[in-house]
Amino acid sequence: MPETATNPPAPRGTHAAATRSGGPLVAARGLTKRFGDFTAVDAIDVSVERGEAFGFLGPNGAGKSSTMRMIACVAPVTSGELRILGLDPATNGPSIRARLGVVPQQDNLDLELTVAENLYIYGRYFGISRSALRPKVAELLDFAQLTERAKSKVEPLSGGMKRRLTIARSLINDPELLLLDEPTTGLDPQARHVLWDRLYRLKQQGVTLVLTTHYMDEAEQLCDRLVVMDGGRIVAEGSPAALIAGHSSREVAELRFAPGGNEAAATRLAVLFGDRARIEALPDRVLLYVDDGEHALRRALDDGAEPVASLVRRSTLEDVFLRLTGRSLVD
Repeated sequence: MPETATNPPAPRGTHAAATRSGGPLVAARGLTKRFGDFTAVDAIDVSVERGEAFGFLGPNGAGKSSTMRMIACVAPVTSGELRILGLDPATNGPSIRARLGVVPQQDNLDLELTVAENLYIYGRYFGISRSALRPKVAELLDFAQLTERAKSKVEPLSGGMKRRLTIARSLINDPELLLLDEPTTGLDPQARHVLWDRLYRLKQQGVTLVLTTHYMDEAEQLCDRLVVMDGGRIVAEGSPAALIAGHSSREVAELRFAPGGNEAAATRLAVLFGDRARIEALPDRVLLYVDDGEHALRRALDDGAEPVASLVRRSTLEDVFLRLTGRSLVD
């Protein structure tokens, strides 16, 4: 994900008419990014409509960040077509960047400045007047729940606070499109949920979000629609609910066996259930994909299965990825 651009972008609204017709804010066809002989993004098609929250879901190395860098106009396209806000990044990069908000994977805040100063100076970078910045900074501090820390230096802030400040900073120019690369990586569960709430509020206000993540719960919480990426390619696209319905069962029974016992247990369960369940044997557990997880688990136990632990849960996007690629998102 890009760091802050070194050159100031052009004033906002230079080509605002380009997307007033209602076309997609991001439109890619055959989008490809290569680094020498390595293809990071392999001829993908993507369309992001105004007001939606769109996600790129996949493991590290899937091509998510390379795609985001092209959308953010800081990495050139190798081949294919890409239009951002109706404009060509190759010729209108500064104009596009002026209308984007960017939350990089790693926070790049100025640690020597206060919380409020980070917002104020970034706003001046966009050419916003001092008089207009004062209420805007106050509004964004309130949004990020950082008003009481306005005069605090950034360095001692918690990871969650720094992340909220980075998101607040990305909104200083009232962006039409907000790009977030792995927005909650490294945060504890409580901080993740606070951040999800802030992003959900933006979504409710009509801000168009494009985010990358390898957390399936994050994608389900935030995304109206997403693509699942693996090896630089898109392997599935749709809403979280539609992807789960189309590629997985309603429920999953997880059984954990003693070390070395998963393969044998999976073979026995496959004989027991036949075509009435899909069986996946992972290194640490066996998964039964069924409509009624509790019934399937009881049947497995009655047949003599002796897991050291078991549970029943609903299917998730992790299961979709496993079905499509044969491996887990965290592999």
